[in-house]
Amino acid sequence: MLSKDQISQYDYQQTAEWLLSQTQHRPKVAIICGSGLGLLADGLESQKSFKYEDIPGFPKSTVQGHAGRLVFGELQGKACVCMQGRFHMYEGYPLSKVTFPIRVFKLIGVETLIVTNAAGSLADSYHCGDIMIIKDHINFPGFAGLNPLNGPNDDKFGPRFPPMSGAYDKGLRHLARDICKSMAISEFVQEGVYCMVGGPNFESIAEARFLHKLGVDAVGMSTAPEVVVASHCGMRVFGLSLITNKVVKSYEDTEMVNHDAVLEVSKMRSETLQSLVTELVGRMDINNNTARSTNECVQ
Repeated sequence: MLSKDQISQYDYQQTAEWLLSQTQHRPKVAIICGSGLGLLADGLESQKSFKYEDIPGFPKSTVQGHAGRLVFGELQGKACVCMQGRFHMYEGYPLSKVTFPIRVFKLIGVETLIVTNAAGSLADSYHCGDIMIIKDHINFPGFAGLNPLNGPNDDKFGPRFPPMSGAYDKGLRHLARDICKSMAISEFVQEGVYCMVGGPNFESIAEARFLHKLGVDAVGMSTAPEVVVASHCGMRVFGLSLITNKVVKSYEDTEMVNHDAVLEVSKMRSETLQSLVTELVGRMDINNNTARSTNECVQ
C-alpha cells in the first residue's frame, strides 16, 4: 500500500499523457536548470512552455532564481525538455515529489538527463565561477533513510536495488572535457565529488570541515535525488556544478555566503554554461546512446 507521500504509476502516466497531448515535441534529453541557470532553457528553438502550476501532478517552485517553467524545444536539432527551476526537500516536498518529473520524463521517452546546480566549494583549489563536472556524489539525506526509492519498487522503472557506482556517465564526462578544451575554458573547469545536504541553511564551519575531510569538492542542496531516480530508470546522467561561493572552513574567516551572491555568480557564468551544454547535446549520439568525441566514439 502506498503512503500519502508516495506516487503511483498511474499518477506519472497521467502527467506524461497530458504533456504528450499538449506538444508535438518528443524529447530524448532533459535538462534541469539550477539556481540562476534558467538561461539554458532560453536557447531552445521552437519552444513550447508550461508553468509548473498548470501541469497535472507537478509541484510549484518557490525559490528565487527558479522560474518554474517546463520548456520543450530543440537544441542543436535534438528534441529536449528543460526544467527552469527544480524542487527541493527544504521547500517541504517529499522526495517522491522532488523527483516526480524524472519518472514523467522517462515515460515520455527521455534517455539522457543533464543536471546543473549552484554549489559551494570545499576544495581548496576551486574558485568562484569555476565549473565542476560531477564525477560522483554523496547523498547525505540518503544516509538518514531519506531516499526517493523508498517504498514499494515499481519494476517498470527499474530494479529494487540499483547500483550507483556509475551514475554519472563516463562517456559524457569525457566528451564535456573535450568540449571545454575546444572552447578554451579548461582553466576554470574542474571534475569532482558533489555532496547533497538538506538545507535550507548553509553549512556550519564544523560541518564544512567534516565534509572536506570526506573528500567532498562541492556541496549543495539538490541533484542527488534526481540522479538516483534517473539511474534507477536507466537514464544516462551528466552533471555540472557552478561554483558560486567558497564554503567557510575557518573560525577566523568573517565572510558569509548569501543567496543573492549565488545568483550573481550564476549570472556571470550562465552564457558559458549554456554554450557548454548546447555543444554537449549537439555532439551526443542519442540514437545509439553514445557520445562523440573529436578523436573517438566514447561508449
